[in-house]
Amino acid sequence: MKPRGRRKRAGIGRWIGRLFLLGVFLLILPYLLILLYRIEIVRPWSTLMAYGLVTGQGVERTWVPFEDVAPVLVQSVMMSEDGQFCAHDGIDWEALNSVIDGALEGESTRGASTIPMQTAKNLFLWPGRSFVRKALEVPLAMASDYIWPKQRMMEIYLNIAEWAPGVYGIEAAAQHHFGVSAANLNASQSALLAVSLPNPHQRNAGSPGDGLRRLAGNIEGRARQSGAYITCLYG
Repeated sequence: MKPRGRRKRAGIGRWIGRLFLLGVFLLILPYLLILLYRIEIVRPWSTLMAYGLVTGQGVERTWVPFEDVAPVLVQSVMMSEDGQFCAHDGIDWEALNSVIDGALEGESTRGASTIPMQTAKNLFLWPGRSFVRKALEVPLAMASDYIWPKQRMMEIYLNIAEWAPGVYGIEAAAQHHFGVSAANLNASQSALLAVSLPNPHQRNAGSPGDGLRRLAGNIEGRARQSGAYITCLYG
């Protein structure tokens, strides 16, 4: 074999090795960041926020500590997005298994993402639905739920979620939609914000239609009765 051929194969082998190491690093990096984000003074950004900044679309976000968010907003978000937040280990296995079974049978799927799963997706992954993303999302959600206290999880979630196009975090959302701080949101405003979360580009909490108001009314009622569900956050 000619030396040139051996050198070419060796060069390809080195590049394959480097790509492999890069892949391993990218898989490990989110778990290292989970450890870093356990520190309360760290204020993480989501992948969507970073994309908006890089592409010049603009990012509106003001970080607010958990204790400075109106409890009724937290209650509304929990009852809308993840009623078992205090009970599970990051994954609602019963709901997830039901969705998987439905997908395998060709049924239209509904959401089964818990708040830890949504937080993991927002921090480390990409939008859209795919089994690959979900496979990465599940262990990240379990790791973050294990390492972070529930209050820290909720604090990060509320501060990185998108509440309107380019508006991230509950403080910016409260100011954007209602002209008040996150601490001063009332029950009606909180419910409208909570039900806008699944699709903030189409659901406008500050200018809701009749359908959104009906959804918000349902969540407002559930939030009033959520005492048994929020013990991990307010004792």
